[in-house]
Parts: sequence; C-alpha cells; structure tokens
Amino acid sequence: MGNAVYTADIDVRLRDVDFMGHVNNAVYATYIEQAREAFFEEALDVSLVEVGTVLVNLEIDYRRPIEATDEVEITLDVTDLGTSSIPMEYEVRADGELAATARTVQVLVDEDGDAKPLPAEWRNRIGGE
Repeated sequence: MGNAVYTADIDVRLRDVDFMGHVNNAVYATYIEQAREAFFEEALDVSLVEVGTVLVNLEIDYRRPIEATDEVEITLDVTDLGTSSIPMEYEVRADGELAATARTVQVLVDEDGDAKPLPAEWRNRIGGE
C-alpha cells in the first residue's frame, strides 16, 4: 500500500463476535464500509447516503482473526481513478497487526443507475488530477 489517504478507527461490537470468539468474517466488509463512508465524508465532504454510488467489487484476503478486545484500524488508499470509478485498497489492522487486506471499486451513478463521471472537485480532493 502506498501513501495512506485515510485512516479510520473501528469499534468492535459484541454482536460482531461469532461463536468461535472472534469477529465474523462477514463483519470485515462492514468495517471496510464504515471506513469508506468516513473517507467520503472527510475527504469529499459528501455522505454515501446523499450521493449515488454503487459498490461493484469487493475482495477481502484474511490474515488473522480480530478478537473482541482488539483495537481495529483501517487504512484506505485510493488507487488509480477511473472515469466514474473509485478503486480503493485497504489494510485492516488489529492491535497493530495486519488482519486483512481488501479492495473495492465504488462507481458514481446517475438517477437511472448509469455510470457518470466523477466530479472534478472529487478528483482534486482525492489527488487524481
């Protein structure tokens, strides 16, 4: 991962922990989503709730379990911007140790659900142009 664009601290909730005593694998996607939403709010000054975006790709590679008492931090890095897409790479750390890596692609869409170009302001704030 290159220079981190954004880092988010994530709270592990009791309901995140499965019967094996660690955070369920599906919850990692929620943690990544929380970091992505925080990035949009802080870096782009928009909420994912207020803009039309869709998640078109999600990949997670698990390295180690996250325990209920771990401090979780997610680092998000925006990679090469597309015309309408924002590819992102993530590192999920638990107590400083790499717990997972992930990749997502978020696409900006219009009212009909068709891809539309990213605003120039977003590109400038992200540093893509």
